[in-house]
Amino acid sequence: MDFVLALAPAGLMALAAIVARLGPASVARAWRWFNGLNLAALGCAAVGLAWQLSVHFGGAADPAPAGPWLAAGLFAGWVSLLVQFLGAAIGLYSARHLRGEPRQRVYIAALAAVLAAVHMLLLANHWLVLIAAWAAIGQAMHALLCFYPDRPFAVLAAHKKKIADRAADGLLLLAAGLAWSAAGSGTLTDLWLHIATAPAAPALAGSGVCLALAVIARTALMPVHGWLVQVMEAPTPVSALLHAGVVNLGGYVLVLFAPLLGVSPAACWLLVGFGLVSAVVAGLVLLTRVSQKVHLAWSTIAQMGFMLLECGLGLYLFAALHLLGHSLYKAHHFLNASSRVRASSCQQMLGAVSHSGRSMLWAVPASLAVVFGLQAAWGDPVWPWWWCALLALAWAPLLWVPAAGRPGGFAWRALGMVVFLTLAALCVDRAPLGVGNDPLDAAGIVALAGMALLYAGMGLFLCRPRLVIGVRRWVYAGFYTDEGYTWWVLRLWPVAWAGAAPPAAAARPVRNPVHSQPGY
Repeated sequence: MDFVLALAPAGLMALAAIVARLGPASVARAWRWFNGLNLAALGCAAVGLAWQLSVHFGGAADPAPAGPWLAAGLFAGWVSLLVQFLGAAIGLYSARHLRGEPRQRVYIAALAAVLAAVHMLLLANHWLVLIAAWAAIGQAMHALLCFYPDRPFAVLAAHKKKIADRAADGLLLLAAGLAWSAAGSGTLTDLWLHIATAPAAPALAGSGVCLALAVIARTALMPVHGWLVQVMEAPTPVSALLHAGVVNLGGYVLVLFAPLLGVSPAACWLLVGFGLVSAVVAGLVLLTRVSQKVHLAWSTIAQMGFMLLECGLGLYLFAALHLLGHSLYKAHHFLNASSRVRASSCQQMLGAVSHSGRSMLWAVPASLAVVFGLQAAWGDPVWPWWWCALLALAWAPLLWVPAAGRPGGFAWRALGMVVFLTLAALCVDRAPLGVGNDPLDAAGIVALAGMALLYAGMGLFLCRPRLVIGVRRWVYAGFYTDEGYTWWVLRLWPVAWAGAAPPAAAARPVRNPVHSQPGY
């Protein structure tokens, strides 16, 4: 029963893609069909998750996989419900946002195909199903990113993403081959059983490394991050789908493969290194950007870096919570981007966009006191000490008081938010997500030092901008890492991304194509 309910959203979305291509000629009717099937799939996902929770709290054993190819898990049920909820919201928004645009039927079919492929990835119990579903997501997203094929930077961003996806597919095939040779089967349940009963083998360690590198490429971590910023040329709902759903799948795959990462320390350190660098650099870059959508894009890169850092540290439960929370947060911000622009303009006119240096000084001690105090009052220690400090650093910016205006009670409201978030994180350890933690203490100390460096850099950029004026240009450009990646991509896999430019314009060399796009 649970497997049928879990498979239903994928089937309904596949049907929606077929109807969009072969169904009614009227675009309005095509949208009604799509949104109706979307809401039906949302209902199936909700009922399926409720069924799994009833089985979980009833004390029954986890359901057996439906054969060697597909399986329905509790965490997959949560993510399936989240994905379908976002798909329903994006579908309803897109029907209004794209009114009057050509190629809407192509958009509907591609959006439905993305959702169907995501549901198949969540049900994957075999390496081949996982790789095929992830590749299908990339192909369907390519059609959405090139919805406006006459926009050069949309074509360039889609091409760069395509290259990163093909590299990730190759790494996943290599990871599957190594794991298959060690476990004697491509089924994931057989792999988990082999890891639990047999001694660790070098092939499994290599498989974990390849898996980590594939996820790094898929989630747009530095230095292959540039396409995620440039996809702002696509329609706003496509950006919401990409930032809130598709790039988060890397976190889901790492949580799913937690047993494999447990026998591959090198893979964990790779995730810690790439995740920490991406979080620190992107966290500084977003302070230099004024475009709302570009700011959100760099925020996604920082959040993805932090999510992969959590997986590398063995904190899979918090990575799962981060995935769910970030998806909702980023979808809301992208679909509400116009209102955010107006609010930001009002803040700039009021002069309340900077923060007082005094509040930055007491923010860290106050946040540390809250986190460590609530951890001690909770009873048995739930987190390692370094994770408490990391959480305190992550939430300290909430306590920064605006330099202008100083609204009454702001500090107390912010402190209440930190208390609420800490209590919520403590309760997550008891949440029925079907995920556990396996902390890696040595990497945790390295991550703590990196996040402290990020906090210090953010303080300098906001309070003492004159001291960092020499490096601001480098930070603004992301240390020019994307320029190098773009150069190699266009050199090895050229594409006519510039479109039908006039001969005079085409003859002029473009030294920095990434930074020449509008609003970058």
